[in-house]
Amino acid sequence: MGYRFSLVLSREITDDESAILRDTGCADAVLGTDTLPTNADVIVTKMDFDDTVSPSLADAIQSALDAVKAVPELSVPGLTVPAQPAGPAAEEPDKVLEGVVVEDAATDEKPATKKPAAKKTSTRRTTVKAAKGNGASAPDGSGSADNAAEPAGAATGSG
Repeated sequence: MGYRFSLVLSREITDDESAILRDTGCADAVLGTDTLPTNADVIVTKMDFDDTVSPSLADAIQSALDAVKAVPELSVPGLTVPAQPAGPAAEEPDKVLEGVVVEDAATDEKPATKKPAAKKTSTRRTTVKAAKGNGASAPDGSGSADNAAEPAGAATGSG
């Protein structure tokens, strides 16, 4: 697996220019014709790379750009870089690295005790409006609006 990217050149190249590019580091590039992204009437050369020898994506792109500079009056108006792997592929993927456990002096101390989290009260509250002590009768016919205004369980003597 290598680093993939594409260069769009400023114009269509000749066979001699293609040979120069291949000799200066683009031997593995796939050359094709395309149109300029900003002007569909201009025919250009597109170079697709899958570089498996460069140590990084930046090195792979720089190598390709340096090769293009070897051709007179040729430039790169477009660069496309799709998503890449996280890093270079490991040469020995099954190799296990040896690690060393480092003891920290702070780990010998007793950790601070953690306070339990406070209970959150519900933000949903029911408001019951009733006239207290005015002698109005409750909707259930009990004769007191004070009893109707108390939520269930409030008159159990908890307080």
